[in-house]
Amino acid sequence: MDYVLDACAVIALLNDEGGSDTVAGLITRAGVGTDRLFMSGIQVLEVYYDRIYIKGREYAETVLESLYTSPIIILSDVSRDIIQEAGRFKTSYSLSLGDTFAAASAKKLSATLVTRDQEMKAPEEAGEFSVLWLT
Repeated sequence: MDYVLDACAVIALLNDEGGSDTVAGLITRAGVGTDRLFMSGIQVLEVYYDRIYIKGREYAETVLESLYTSPIIILSDVSRDIIQEAGRFKTSYSLSLGDTFAAASAKKLSATLVTRDQEMKAPEEAGEFSVLWLT
């Protein structure tokens, strides 16, 4: 199965918050090839600057390196299709800019979005993509 990680999912893992065990399990399954796990470069940026604020640049660099060497497929290229889809999500659902890229990635990849962000309820309820809710 394919999943897209929202930044809040990785932050939950790093902070050992609710849902961290689910995220860790997804990463493990991606590592053995059971599932594929994606993350938009925009979500990586959100995790990176969150870690700078929380623990400083040196720690943020370590987290960034861990993400890029993990089995998570980082979607660094923002294609025209993703930009258009993100724009549609921004205007249709008033999502934050970062969340529009997570949503657009999930939609374009026909993947399940992994999040705890309640902003994603409206597009999920509209049938845009499925969500694995972290609790």
